[in-house]
Amino acid sequence: MRLLIVGTLKGQLTVATKIAMDKGASVTHAESTEQAMAVLRSGRGSDLLMVDVALDIRDLVIKLEAERIHVPIVACGVASDARAAVAAIHAGAKEYIPLPPDPEMIAAVLAAVADDSRELVYRDQATANVVRLAQQIAPSDASVLITGESGTGKEVLARYVHARSNRARGPFISVNCAAIPEQLLESELFGHEKGAFTGAVARRVGKFEEANGGTLLLDEISEMDVRLQAKLLRAIQERVIDRVGGTRPVPVDIRILATSNRNLGDAVRSGSFREDLLFRLNVVNLKIPPLRERPGDVIELAQHFATKYAHANGVPVRPLSVEAKHQLSLNRWVGNVRELENTIHRAVLLASGDEIGPDAILTPDGERLDQTRPAAVEHAALAAEAVTRALVGRTVADVERDLILETLKHCFGNRTHAANILGISIRTLRNKLNEYASDGVAVPAPHGGDVRMAG
Repeated sequence: MRLLIVGTLKGQLTVATKIAMDKGASVTHAESTEQAMAVLRSGRGSDLLMVDVALDIRDLVIKLEAERIHVPIVACGVASDARAAVAAIHAGAKEYIPLPPDPEMIAAVLAAVADDSRELVYRDQATANVVRLAQQIAPSDASVLITGESGTGKEVLARYVHARSNRARGPFISVNCAAIPEQLLESELFGHEKGAFTGAVARRVGKFEEANGGTLLLDEISEMDVRLQAKLLRAIQERVIDRVGGTRPVPVDIRILATSNRNLGDAVRSGSFREDLLFRLNVVNLKIPPLRERPGDVIELAQHFATKYAHANGVPVRPLSVEAKHQLSLNRWVGNVRELENTIHRAVLLASGDEIGPDAILTPDGERLDQTRPAAVEHAALAAEAVTRALVGRTVADVERDLILETLKHCFGNRTHAANILGISIRTLRNKLNEYASDGVAVPAPHGGDVRMAG
């Protein structure tokens, strides 16, 4: 956690600094907004600005935006100065801390900015396998490509790898390649010299230099222009970069992590991604399965988010009811963990009583999840009802077999999803299917293919 304190803070600077450092923050001081900008341009960087409310915060916000420096601002001032506090928030500060500084409040602000709650929460074996590989390769300096659908937690896993690496004490710098316009991304990554282009009012150190000694995460790297990929390849191979408008190479000592929600092999074949860059990045591939393929994580994550957002919103921590858990486990979570987190956040705010019930588990449109279940789940439910009506005169084994096969059929052969609906483990399901196939029973093939029989 890198903290930049700007201004004198009316004599409370020393106290605020000590509190922040006691909480593990690395603290830098700047007396004015111009000095603060110089620090940020220099590559020393900051995760949070704590700014004296007496300074012109709006001017600082404008300067940061003009140079595309994204860092949250917390204003500080004497407790009685309510008008200045409101003005600071309107100017762009995220929070206001009254002085003299309260240790618990500063700790809470630092924790919120550092997002310490982004630990790995999982129970499913599929996730455990990915985490085990991440732990194994974390101490090395090997480049890592983290792949998975949007919302699966790729950046969380990247931070996990960094925290367990030999560079953990160094900076972790993330660049979203999809969020920065193509013509600006080169300057963002490699920095620029004063006058290199219109608006380059001073030398600006890029993310490569800012990450020196630590880890650089290139988020959604598949969105990077092919021309810039060539420069990135050189930086990775030779560990030197060229600032825009610069005349000499700058050495850097970094580890590269990259994420993508696209198949980069397909991107190589289409010509939108360099094959040699893919080889450099993909020394190790950590592939995160979508949430629907790791059902064991759903309730574990839901309970975690329920606790997190109860604390964040000052409401009682309520457990999930049995019906709510059942409802959550049936959903396919197209938006993965991000969708689940937003759903539980809403549920925490809407729940009443001692538990979070199914009435609080709503979509953004206000509909209950069990009213918007995908067709596969609805068909499986109907199949279960049909089998139940025909119980008389049949053995338990016959009923079980028909229920399993009908559910699997309407899940288009997806073993994981069928096991989730049936409430059994994937191993149990596979054992049952092998048994049926050995008896000559047609078993739906994975991914909706033709039925498969023992032969």
